[in-house]
Amino acid sequence: MRCPFCAHDDSQVKDSRPTEDNTAIRRRRQCSNCGARFTTFERVQLREIMVVKSDDGREPFNRSKIEQSVVLACRKRGIDRERIDQLVSGVQRQVEISGESEIPSLVIGEMVMEGLRQLDSVAYIRFASVYRDFSEARDFEEFAGTVREVGQEAPGD
Repeated sequence: MRCPFCAHDDSQVKDSRPTEDNTAIRRRRQCSNCGARFTTFERVQLREIMVVKSDDGREPFNRSKIEQSVVLACRKRGIDRERIDQLVSGVQRQVEISGESEIPSLVIGEMVMEGLRQLDSVAYIRFASVYRDFSEARDFEEFAGTVREVGQEAPGD
């Protein structure tokens, strides 16, 4: 594994353990050149899945893109990294078990929105504002008006 600090391509695994949800192996590594320590994750990939973008372009499914978007939406919300990883793993699992070799980015976006809706209402609104491309404050206001705090039920539910 290439060192992210010095780019040397030899490192030793110092510790391996499964993640909390048993969907990956977390490995602590040490570079044999500069001595820096870093963490890697090993995950199962069932098959190559292509994401169909809104412009009909295609690109390989990339878990880290989802992870970056969710981390950004959850920034400064006090949400444990473990819960974010569980949400991202859940979306990845849904994509992989769909049985499709191509999946529209819109479907993935909706999966992420549903996960965020259950996790944190502010993160949900943040993600939706970018995902749904709000162009005016009114768009944001209307959407936010439909959101209830996590765990809170609508009147009459």
